[in-house]
Amino acid sequence: MHEEILKCRYTIKAIPIADRRPSELAENMQPHPLSYMELPFDPEYSLYNGRMTPERLNNIEDDEQYWALRQKVIFRNTGELPVEISGPDAAKFSNYIFARDTSNLKVGRCFYNFALFKDGNIITDGVLLRLAHDKYWMVQADGELIKWYLAHKGNFDVKIKDPCIWVTQIQGPKSMDLLRDVIDGEFPLRWRYFDIAEVSIAGETVVITRTGFSNELGWEVYLSPMNNVELVGNTIWEAGQKFGIVLTGTPVFRARRIEAGLLSMADFANCNPFQAGLGHFLNLDKKDFIGRKALLSADKRSYTFGLRVRGGIAKHGKSLISKEKIIGSVRSSTWSPFQECGVAIVRIDNLENGLGTEVEVIGIDDKIYTAKLCKLPMYDSEGAIVRGKNLKIVEGPQPWKG
Repeated sequence: MHEEILKCRYTIKAIPIADRRPSELAENMQPHPLSYMELPFDPEYSLYNGRMTPERLNNIEDDEQYWALRQKVIFRNTGELPVEISGPDAAKFSNYIFARDTSNLKVGRCFYNFALFKDGNIITDGVLLRLAHDKYWMVQADGELIKWYLAHKGNFDVKIKDPCIWVTQIQGPKSMDLLRDVIDGEFPLRWRYFDIAEVSIAGETVVITRTGFSNELGWEVYLSPMNNVELVGNTIWEAGQKFGIVLTGTPVFRARRIEAGLLSMADFANCNPFQAGLGHFLNLDKKDFIGRKALLSADKRSYTFGLRVRGGIAKHGKSLISKEKIIGSVRSSTWSPFQECGVAIVRIDNLENGLGTEVEVIGIDDKIYTAKLCKLPMYDSEGAIVRGKNLKIVEGPQPWKG
């Protein structure tokens, strides 16, 4: 690719309508129904499932977003795409189309799952909600799954549809206090990590889940065409003011999800769940799911690690060099205000180079930095924060001393 192309970043901008000329291509870029909140802050958007998700807002710097997530509460409109699978064979079909065993997923619960190509490589991932005995929502990350479902529907008695649901994430240590304030009536009796609840906010019935992409305490609200979406959004936003709520874009999660080992598509592209470090979600005794045959003979070891970079940010896609040999590549990266170092998710070519291996990597400023392979997650390996077992709010940085 031409070097001048690589020197630029590309974005979608909100531009006032100046005339009535046709704009068919723009119609393929769907704004979140609460994106009016972002418009005063000169937003830049990226496409995620064909939906516009805020990449940058001028109201807050990246590091400020990070600390708002760790210390207060943030409000983020996402491009996640819920797809509904329903019908008499919904349970059987879900267990066939997704790699993780769904047979023990109870109504009112959800969990992480992913779909595979027949060669065992990951298509994309998401959170699978079981709303009823015969009804699921797969709230997917970026990627094309609807056509995949339809191509493999076969004789399963199921319906596949887009229910036109939009997702907003409320995350951070004050998120549950905010939820208590906005719910009409009683707080959900059962509200564990990965629980689903139906609640009323401002008189509007909405589905919420105790999930997110931050590995912090938090919840997500699912906004349907039947809802007065603006009323729900404004109610949450106004109630959040006393907790210091902050409107954010994608950077709010980038460092935190890398630290937590939460993968994006860039991290698991062209690899199977074992290589990506997701093998513990699989049960190969499950008789039939797409990709199983290929996984039976696959290497069951993980080739995915964390990376801490001294004084810089590793450039995405660049090689890791150890003893003058290429040993892997950077899949995603950013700066951690908490650890005060660059952090990244990397894939290693062979396991001769494991935890603690010292490497060199090119940074986003094209300088060479030293770095060290580390485990994922980088801290809070038991998930005490996201489960609400550790409610202590981080006061400031804890620099990596490596």
